[in-house]
Formats: sequence, structure tokens, C-alpha cells
Amino acid sequence: MRTATSTSALSRFGHALSDPTRTRILLHLRAGSGYPAELAEHLGVSRQILSNHLACLRGCGLVVSVPEGRRARYELADQRIGHALEDLLGLVLAIDPDCCPDAESDGCC
Repeated sequence: MRTATSTSALSRFGHALSDPTRTRILLHLRAGSGYPAELAEHLGVSRQILSNHLACLRGCGLVVSVPEGRRARYELADQRIGHALEDLLGLVLAIDPDCCPDAESDGCC
């Protein structure tokens, strides 16, 4: 049985995954927490771009910011998100990894 809450949660998850940078952030954080400067360097994006994506992911309820003095560490809001990402990766790769070759550039799917 679907409720408005579960539909909204899935929509937020889908919105987060609709952007390749946000997807890469989530995939990186499933292995453990990270600091914005390190995440930006690892992903090859500016700190401003990373900050915008982290704000979106926080707003979607997928990541949390943990203050550490003058810095903040980011982690998945719930470890089940990491498990869900693993499950989705397995499913997508099992179906057809080439079904949407231009998905990252034009959002064809």
C-alpha cells in the first residue's frame, strides 16, 4: 500500500538521483562520511557547486551535516540509503547498462 509519505520520499530520492553529481555524492558517501572540500576535489567540481548539491540532498532528507568545530562532515542520513543504492546499481546493471547511453547528458530516461 502506497501512502502520500512513501510517494513523496521516493520522489525526493528520484530527484536526487536525477543529477549525475548528486548521484556521485551519494555513491561516495555510502562508503563513509566526507568533508565538502575533499568531496569537491574527489568529484572534480567547485566547492560552490558541491555546496548547492549538498543543500539539495539535505533538503531531500538523504544526507545530514554533522558539525565538527568549524567544519562540517556529511554522511548519509540513514545507512539503508547506501543499501538501496547498492540494490539499484545491481538492478540497473542487470537490466541493460546501455539502455540510455545519453542519460547523463540529456536526461532521456
